[in-house]
Amino acid sequence: MNPALALTAALALAALLLPLPWLAIAPNRLLPGAPVSALASLGWPVAIAALLVAAALPRRAPPAAAAFCALAAALTLIGTTGLQAGHALADLSPAARAGLGGGFWLALAGTLALAAARAAALQFAGRLALVAGGLAAIAIMLASGLLEPLSLMVEYRARAGAVQSALLRHLGLAGAALLLALLVAAPLAWAAFRVPRLAGPIGAAFAGMQVVPGLALFALLIPILAALLAAVPSLRALGLSAIGPAPAVLATAAYLALPLWRSLSGGLAAADPAAVAAARAMGMTETRITREVRLPLALPVFAGGLRVALVQAIGLVTLGGLVGAGGLGALVFEGLAQFATDLMLLGALPIVALALLADALARVAEQRLATPA
Repeated sequence: MNPALALTAALALAALLLPLPWLAIAPNRLLPGAPVSALASLGWPVAIAALLVAAALPRRAPPAAAAFCALAAALTLIGTTGLQAGHALADLSPAARAGLGGGFWLALAGTLALAAARAAALQFAGRLALVAGGLAAIAIMLASGLLEPLSLMVEYRARAGAVQSALLRHLGLAGAALLLALLVAAPLAWAAFRVPRLAGPIGAAFAGMQVVPGLALFALLIPILAALLAAVPSLRALGLSAIGPAPAVLATAAYLALPLWRSLSGGLAAADPAAVAAARAMGMTETRITREVRLPLALPVFAGGLRVALVQAIGLVTLGGLVGAGGLGALVFEGLAQFATDLMLLGALPIVALALLADALARVAEQRLATPA
């Protein structure tokens, strides 16, 4: 048995069978609730979920069937938890909440990780069908109101507009930082390729930025931008401010520049010397060689660096919530300030989902570019 599969299954089974908090029934949004274990909360569906997890483990099991069993276990836990939360709140006041405990999240992470591990052996179409089926099942649960009693859904209903605006803002900040980093890294990668002695200083400068803690860099940019705006007031007309998107985008771009620069430099240098020599023998100019030989051969390497930078961008702009940039990070830090776990999760869960989705899509593109036509 694969040790990684065994570990993920063990985590899920431990969360199901041990007395870990699964649901927390609280009198209101802010007070802590009384924890209830999975066995006490769900009853016999725990056995079904455990059997589905066990069915996904055997090495000889077909990958599609094993992945389906693990996903079915996760969906069973989600659906039955929503159902039992409604039963637990039936005789309580409208202000009462049914929060999700650590046991639930541990079991969900374990079952989904197990499903992802078994689905890795499937073709892209198989993985896509599995994801689509899981999303369809979640959509049905949401449409039917099965998950409405959960405090996370109650919090979302109260803040749906704010969450949607924060999601769009988060994507905008991440996209702007990625574009800015690319605009800086691309010409410097070309310069380092054409003049190799520049590669050392440029790489050292970008690597030095990685040493600075993220929170410190975000905070440090505030007085720097304030001094710059005081010296050049006309920059305010461009929408720059010391607090807001500017420090978040600049700080994030500073971290993204290194993986982008390395992948671009490595990609340009990865071209087969024989192919470059053949192009020169055909009379191609350096510009044409770069466009038709170097860049196509560099795309798989660049795609790998872009994937890393994309995931980093989604995660790092979360700190923008501390400097007034908004985005999902603002929800996370607002929840921390209020000791409101559900509000923190409304910001954190989309960030995790976006990062995983971006990584998966970029990985597919990377594999396609690396596969010879």
